[in-house]
Amino acid sequence: MTSSWVITASANPPRAAYLDYPLGHTAGQPNELSEQVEIATAALELIASATEPGQIVALPHRWPTEWKTKARVLSDKRTERFDTPQYERADDEAAVTS
Repeated sequence: MTSSWVITASANPPRAAYLDYPLGHTAGQPNELSEQVEIATAALELIASATEPGQIVALPHRWPTEWKTKARVLSDKRTERFDTPQYERADDEAAVTS
């Protein structure tokens, strides 16, 4: 089950069920049990029905709001990324490097 077609395709899984949902909601919307059961059932049915290696099947479910538009306007508030490990405390670094 995936919410990122590009990442999933690059990993070349045996099969995958794709939902165009926000990341973290691959199994459906919160508190929507019937939708979650439909999604899980469809994903499990791929075990038998997906016949091509790497097949990604888009499920028909749609998130009810314009979440993509809202997500695109959010600014990136993550901290700066470094190529080297960063440690919060000196003893954390010591535990890893010793």
